Amino acid sequence: MFEAKKYTIKHESILQKRWEKFKSLKRGYYSLIILLTLYLISFLLPLFINNRALVVRYNDKYYFPVVTGYVSGKTFGQDVPGEARYRSLKKQFKQKSGINDWVLLPIYPYSPYEDITYEGNKMYEPPSRVHWLGTDNTGRDVFARLCYAFNISISFALLLTIINYFVGILIGGSMGYYGGKFDLFFQRLIEIWSSLPMLFVIIIISSILKPSFLLLIGIYTLVNWISMTYLIRAEFYREKAKPYVAAALSMGQSDFKVMFKHILSNSLVPVITYFPFSVVAGISALVGLDYLGFGLAPPTPSWGQMLDIGLSNITKWWMVFSPVAAQFFTLLSIVFIGEGVREAFDPKVYSRLR
Repeated sequence: MFEAKKYTIKHESILQKRWEKFKSLKRGYYSLIILLTLYLISFLLPLFINNRALVVRYNDKYYFPVVTGYVSGKTFGQDVPGEARYRSLKKQFKQKSGINDWVLLPIYPYSPYEDITYEGNKMYEPPSRVHWLGTDNTGRDVFARLCYAFNISISFALLLTIINYFVGILIGGSMGYYGGKFDLFFQRLIEIWSSLPMLFVIIIISSILKPSFLLLIGIYTLVNWISMTYLIRAEFYREKAKPYVAAALSMGQSDFKVMFKHILSNSLVPVITYFPFSVVAGISALVGLDYLGFGLAPPTPSWGQMLDIGLSNITKWWMVFSPVAAQFFTLLSIVFIGEGVREAFDPKVYSRLR
């Protein structure tokens, strides 16, 4: 007797198929893994790149300056004005024999904010084993500033893109769904609003208010939502004519549910594929503003400010090479991710009708 073999057929959803397709595109997949890992690590930079000690043992007591300094503002040595210089303190403890006091510093014991007022820092010091990428015109460590600026740039672009998506999807979806006079009114409003000279607005606001992270996001959000609005409007115009929309309305579902539960879920392809390129635009916008001097106020770490300093003294090659290389590889990785997502979400490859 022959036993019948059992075969199980694995059914995958469209999202699972698209994710498997994206994973097969090695360039985009590995770029996502590397960039995501570096971004998550960047939130822990104070533990790896900082001039504050991780642990100080003094008179049989333990202090944690890097933690208490950010949480409560209290650090080791607050009985005297200012904060202890932990690199010098470590040398002093080593010189004192017979005393069991010690200082544990981060792997890279330099802060992106310390300048020539700190002992040992010099202006325009070339790359060395002490300062891996040298120092800038005020003696600040370039490598430390480069790493902290990475977190600021990515966070700025992600937050800006998410806010723009929220506003663009809300307005664009309403325009495409309701149409008529509502759509016509917002089209004319967008045409007027998009003619706003953005750079001049930023210059005027920066001359009145001190630029900050949230202020720049607020200013850019004024006009950056427009491009997403037109994409969503077109998708909603196309989808609202489909039978499933009429069926949902005949069942008594509200316009809000029909728009954002049914239509939006079938209009995510342009939203997802456009996301990485929107992040690229956000990073480039911040770097451009910082380079022109209308971005984040010094001494906030910024690729644009570093590039401006480097180009003002082109002989200091590390000041130009470092921010350009960091921006190039970051944007290149995001573009690779965008290409992979665009190919994986191509409706000609996987769609709900196949």
